[in-house]
Amino acid sequence: MLVFIGVALVVIGFALRFNPMLVVLVSGIVTALLGGLTPGAILDGIGNGFAGSRGVTVYIVTLPVIGLLDRFGLQQQAGKLIGKLRAATTGRILAGYLLARQGTAALGLTGIFGPAQTLRPLIGPMALAAAERKYGELTDRQIERVKAYSASADTVGLFFGEDIFIAIGSVLLITGFVGTTYGLQLDALEIARWAIPTAICAYAIHASRLLWLDSWLSRRTEAVAVR
Repeated sequence: MLVFIGVALVVIGFALRFNPMLVVLVSGIVTALLGGLTPGAILDGIGNGFAGSRGVTVYIVTLPVIGLLDRFGLQQQAGKLIGKLRAATTGRILAGYLLARQGTAALGLTGIFGPAQTLRPLIGPMALAAAERKYGELTDRQIERVKAYSASADTVGLFFGEDIFIAIGSVLLITGFVGTTYGLQLDALEIARWAIPTAICAYAIHASRLLWLDSWLSRRTEAVAVR
């Protein structure tokens, strides 16, 4: 039971707002030591883990380009574009992005969209510009709500879309884990097939929530105006 101290360290570290990477690293090392691993085995595990998942750091290559685009007015241009599209509301923009994110993830193209390359420089500013065009100056609470819903569109789209692609890591993990632990033979294609109705339901539910955001912004603006 001592190995669960690592879980407690994660909870405490996040609650105290310490650096997340440092918290996870320290808790992992503590858990490994309590589990009986030697320092050499711990370093070997960290090195193998990084080498096996180094693809997740590819986004770092795109950050300078995104930074330059942002520096020279990408967000402002996105806002101007939305200002000309009268039919574009915050909810519709985010629902459309959710569909695009889920569709590309289902094809295994998880790197086309994402928080760094699309959400932060484009979709977020476009959603805020649409809200400001329709409701005027937004309160801090409204701005943060739009940002949160923008992030959720990306997360939900990726999470429920990628399982449809049979070569994604999560599907392979399920087939491998069930086969090794329970001796059951699962077909990756069958898992992906069952992920389709789940993805459809996820889109219908979350797109409804995104479209509801327009109503919330309207009511919130009216309440502020009354005050």
